[in-house]
Amino acid sequence: MAHTRILWVSKAAITPSYRTKIIALATRYGHEVGIVTGRAWAPWRFEPSLDDDRVQWFFLSQYLSGRNHFHGYRGLGRAIAQFQPDILHVDEEHYSWVTSQAFWLARREGRPRLIFQTWQNIFKQYPWPFRALERYVFHTADAAIAGNQEALAVLRQKGYQGRARVIPLATPLSHFFPRPQDSARARWGLPATQFLVGYVGRLVPEKGLDDLLAALAPRLRSGTMEFVVAGNGPWKSPGQETARQLGIDSRIHWIPWVSTEQMPELLAALNCLVLPSRTTPHWKEQFGRILIEAMACEIPVIGTDSGEIPHVIGDAGLIVPEGDPARLGDALDHLYQSPSLCRELGRRGRERVFARYSPEAVAGQFHELYHQLVGEDPV
Repeated sequence: MAHTRILWVSKAAITPSYRTKIIALATRYGHEVGIVTGRAWAPWRFEPSLDDDRVQWFFLSQYLSGRNHFHGYRGLGRAIAQFQPDILHVDEEHYSWVTSQAFWLARREGRPRLIFQTWQNIFKQYPWPFRALERYVFHTADAAIAGNQEALAVLRQKGYQGRARVIPLATPLSHFFPRPQDSARARWGLPATQFLVGYVGRLVPEKGLDDLLAALAPRLRSGTMEFVVAGNGPWKSPGQETARQLGIDSRIHWIPWVSTEQMPELLAALNCLVLPSRTTPHWKEQFGRILIEAMACEIPVIGTDSGEIPHVIGDAGLIVPEGDPARLGDALDHLYQSPSLCRELGRRGRERVFARYSPEAVAGQFHELYHQLVGEDPV
């Protein structure tokens, strides 16, 4: 399958760590790769990286930029005509406008194989026009990629009968690796000797932060642990008020949003990372990227059984029932009392990321799918 031409359409490709798996298709597997993206997405701007010259870039103007399922690209048809892909890989949901836009323009230019991606792990019936877009994409696609096990099940429940497989997110091991704890804590102004439990991500109720605070409260009061919270969101203010009422606010360290560049050093400061997500009628954890970033840094992780979390962690961390602060507290005690378990889970975590979630491993799964597709006659 030498010199297969693959054109990605991905708003997320503006982030260097995200596009490592795409660039690995060129550097590791020899594909000719193009990427369509914008110069910015909402508050984030394109960040250059060293291997960017290994792919061909199409920086296009977006309309409705920052609106996930409504945006599209001006000049996308010209980019497809210029690149002449064998495979068009649209890194967007099946009900998003840009997926239908890209598929329609690609068919106008010829018949490359067409792929879409989905993370939607709850069955939902969409209103018009999204329902019509979904039907068109299902009818037109040659393959689908689900980011988690339940998203694949939802695709089948919705009637998609085409080729599909689960391929997860990736994280670059060249950036996320173990670092000295002492210097990391000094960098963030964190206590040098305490057992630090961390949460990193959106501060919203569905992330289970009330459960984590309830589990931690007696341990913070006793002085055995302290809590590091990194992120922004609507839970922050009520969370701080609850901490004051419980008398534990002095044992909590609040850190605002952390960039990808800074993340490994923050993770290095922790003794463990917790993702206590809770399923709601409209949301469940789709992956939990911070888990593989922590695991790559050999930080032991605890997660609930919401959505994809158990599949991501496997045997490289501790899983507790969602919405159960008592069981979560037991898991925290287990790690606190066993440094050897922490080291073992850290070792397993990095090995698991290397095998399943490195850019090369994930790109290899894309490569297998592409190989299957280009061997078929056009529909």
